Amino acid sequence: MTSGVAAAQQAAPPADAQKMAELGTVTSPVSGFVKAGVPRYQKNMVAAAEAMPAEKYSFKPMPEMNSFGHLVMHITQSNNTFCSKISGQAAPDVKIAETDGKDKLVAAMKDSFAFCTTALASVDDSKLGDQFMFFGNRPISRGGALVALQGSWTDHYATEAIYLRLNGILPPTAQPEKK
Repeated sequence: MTSGVAAAQQAAPPADAQKMAELGTVTSPVSGFVKAGVPRYQKNMVAAAEAMPAEKYSFKPMPEMNSFGHLVMHITQSNNTFCSKISGQAAPDVKIAETDGKDKLVAAMKDSFAFCTTALASVDDSKLGDQFMFFGNRPISRGGALVALQGSWTDHYATEAIYLRLNGILPPTAQPEKK
């Protein structure tokens, strides 16, 4: 029975292995994963910001919480800061406030994702261990910042989705597929 198992294990490679062989080796798995996520998060996070009506940008689930406009501003600032630090490029000098209109805040968010796309384009995994100061006086590695950036997108989109749902709006990823 053992020889039958061994023979079966040496049979054709699994479909995933064959597909991976066709696609080639991933040379920068950490930075490549984060860079591949930019278009998806941009699409969903911008769509969420666009889905919230302008008059609801001051919405706060509770008085002590941030407004939706603050969240959009924060996403923009986070993108610019993370992508600047990770890439070593200067962050855009963006002047926005949570009380700015929806159009200005959404445009700034779109621009922040465009900056991340450009800034991260030349980043690879060769310097993941390089350290820099982040959020004041906290040292972080480039690899740690990439992981934190990915996590911030997940967190921020989830927060946008909650704010939308509290206003009776389905978030972009919960929308039925259009045929």
